[in-house]
Amino acid sequence: MISPADMVFFAAVVREGSFSRAAHQLGITKQTTSERIRKLEKQLGVRLLERTTRRLRVTGSGADYYDRCSAIAAQIDEANREVQQQQAEPVGLLRVSSPMLYGRRYLAPVVSKFLGRYPKARVELVLADRRINLIEEGLDLTIHIGTLDDSSLVARKLGDGPVYFVASPGFLSKYGTPNAKDLQSARCVGFGAFETWQVEGVKSRIDPVLVVNDLEVACGAAIAGVGIARVPGILCRDAVRDGRLKVVFGPKPAMLRTIYAVYPSRLNVPAKVRLFVDALATLVEPMLPLRGTSRRKRS
Repeated sequence: MISPADMVFFAAVVREGSFSRAAHQLGITKQTTSERIRKLEKQLGVRLLERTTRRLRVTGSGADYYDRCSAIAAQIDEANREVQQQQAEPVGLLRVSSPMLYGRRYLAPVVSKFLGRYPKARVELVLADRRINLIEEGLDLTIHIGTLDDSSLVARKLGDGPVYFVASPGFLSKYGTPNAKDLQSARCVGFGAFETWQVEGVKSRIDPVLVVNDLEVACGAAIAGVGIARVPGILCRDAVRDGRLKVVFGPKPAMLRTIYAVYPSRLNVPAKVRLFVDALATLVEPMLPLRGTSRRKRS
């Protein structure tokens, strides 16, 4: 099979009119260039060049062949330039996955800013509350919350997302604020029929009055006065700020869940991945702390 590289070598020799100049341009030796052209002629069974000690002349067949090889060389150069440009500027489709809540809360502003800045890029968001296999599902990047399982992937920490115990002022007024030892008998909103919460080093197995499988529903139930819920700060921040919820058991988070941007490799990372992760790091981290107080805003 004839190598496209040999065709590019031949086009360079004809264009430069010299084995020496072509070899210099290609970064190889004159002898190597000459040997590759001889090999090409032998494979084709056609004399492409007439060589003398003083000059190089293209045969009729060589001239026709040069036109085709020159076009191929130009296409290869164009392909190389396009790929290199993609390393400098995001181009094409970026497939990103994330858990539902974090996708809705974090990624909307990131994607909007990213697409506004890089018009040649496109983004596909896959929001799913399940374990994602980055490679098998053909994804460029995934947002992972919590402990990492696959050490072969590259993970960039975006921040630590705090989780808080919260309840409505009305609930606390009616039932009082429990202490850590009383949590087992308190009215709670949980994610399982029985689960264990830890407060101030004390572990309590709670029996929820409401079991849900969605964090936003849990937060809404806490606002409605159903019970104490354990939800991410990003979800309860506004309700705490405007007084609809209060943080219970002190201001310290119930736990911290690390948020990562995960992608397949750190070698030759495409610009669309690299710059999107940079945007995530810039916009996500300031959103993580629970700011403000539980006092209602004054109008």
